Amino acid sequence: MSQSLNDCEILLGVTGGVAAWKAADLCSRLVQRGAVVSVILTDSAQKFIGRTTFEALTGQPVSVGLFQPSQHFRGEHIGLTQRAGLIVVAPATAASIARMAHGMADDLLTTTILASTGTVLIAPAMNCEMWAKPSVQRNVAQLRDDGYEIIDPETGWLSCGQTGTGRMASPETIVSRICQHI
Repeated sequence: MSQSLNDCEILLGVTGGVAAWKAADLCSRLVQRGAVVSVILTDSAQKFIGRTTFEALTGQPVSVGLFQPSQHFRGEHIGLTQRAGLIVVAPATAASIARMAHGMADDLLTTTILASTGTVLIAPAMNCEMWAKPSVQRNVAQLRDDGYEIIDPETGWLSCGQTGTGRMASPETIVSRICQHI
């Protein structure tokens, strides 16, 4: 029997990559288990998947920018972190991993992560050559050292037509890791 996530507040950050479709599946699975899911879509993510998908799955507005109309008096990045018991970034691109590893706060997602004191789970997804690059591995190591939890990518067929390590972990794997923290 699957673990219930009733009334757990989870913030799902979606960055721009082909694996964004898996984020919709992940979101649906979390909601089906009873979680309250808030979603932040980066600008790049919106090129792959739309707000409407996540609004339909969660029943609430999707956050997309630092300067959008705010639901929180002190700022969206503060309000979102105060409500969420856990932040999940899936998929996490090489660019978003680099921004997080270097403490950049140049969009709503990275600003929210910096404002958070809770657990952050990161599920990378990228081309296998990118994943293998020393710079990406340094950034991932920095995130681990900083206390972020990395859900390693899987090996398999990638949308670029190659086979290798870089596929975002399956939604089932990510849900399992989330359940370990609830």
